[in-house]
Amino acid sequence: MSEQKLVTSPPRELKLPADHPKVMSGRVGVLLVNLGTPEGTSYWPMRAYLKEFLSDRRVIETPRWLWWPLLNLIILTTRPSRKGRDYATVWNTERDEGPLKTITRSQAEQLGASLKGFAGDEIVVDWAMRYGFPRMKDRIQALMDQGCDRILLFPLYPQYSAATTATVCDHAFRALMEMRWQPTLRVVPPYHDDPVYIAALERSLRQGLARLDFEPEVVLVSFHGVPKEYLMKGDPYHCHCAKTWRLLREAMGWPADRFLMSFQSRFGPAEWLQPYTDKTVEALAARGVKRMAILAPGFTADCLETLEELDGENRHIFEGGGGEKFAYIPCLNDGPEGMDVIGHLVRRELQGWL
Repeated sequence: MSEQKLVTSPPRELKLPADHPKVMSGRVGVLLVNLGTPEGTSYWPMRAYLKEFLSDRRVIETPRWLWWPLLNLIILTTRPSRKGRDYATVWNTERDEGPLKTITRSQAEQLGASLKGFAGDEIVVDWAMRYGFPRMKDRIQALMDQGCDRILLFPLYPQYSAATTATVCDHAFRALMEMRWQPTLRVVPPYHDDPVYIAALERSLRQGLARLDFEPEVVLVSFHGVPKEYLMKGDPYHCHCAKTWRLLREAMGWPADRFLMSFQSRFGPAEWLQPYTDKTVEALAARGVKRMAILAPGFTADCLETLEELDGENRHIFEGGGGEKFAYIPCLNDGPEGMDVIGHLVRRELQGWL
């Protein structure tokens, strides 16, 4: 799409009978959506967040008769306090919020500013969380109230999974079910193999490695895990992750034995996608690897799973097993590389609407 400024007009207030409610239209909304974060690190905010997240049938496919007693009688009794302590180690104390919320807000603000120079006031950018706040339903309505009769929904997940992208779409359409005048909705597709995304990952990785005072013997690419059962049911997530890993390895020009792939954050007794990140890190240290780096290209923003689990827990595993140098390469976040990807995808998907 051309970067020249478009000739646009302000949102239109429709000419209606005098007793008709005010209606605005003519604008395009862009809604960035990420997973979510608790409102605080104490027991009750953590419990509320975990309850909403772990009650989603897309996330946990275990039959309800088995899952509900486990969730309500065991997990929501013990897990909130433990996870709250983990969140406290990465919490943005200045804003009193999780880092995922801080970064997603910044991504939306930067995108809005760049699109304003591109399309004036015709585009409105907002952001929401699938679990917690800001709620998707509220932000969709806020876009409608500002005259957005077309909305581009952007699930911030490069690799598609029913447990991530699909549940964002479910929730968006659930909100539309309650609206008399529904906006036209588009969804940004998975972009695990988009050349702009792969190029941004390559630049970010090279920049991250250049800042280190050592050269890693192994670089580990860690994706969030899902139960293996989801793959066997047809979820393409594993294939998307593998393609991202392969394309990035080819872009770096590295052999497969230096650039490994693994899956983190497993939960419960079932088998999840393998190899597991923590077991891989442990094995690397055990075989005598002294220097390693790790990155998480499936996350568009750093969060608990990257800052505490990868840069914290897995660092301790590696160093405790005899490793000497460990580095975590940050996500694309709201830096130039991350915003290049988001801006590229939004401009591409808005074609025909502007």
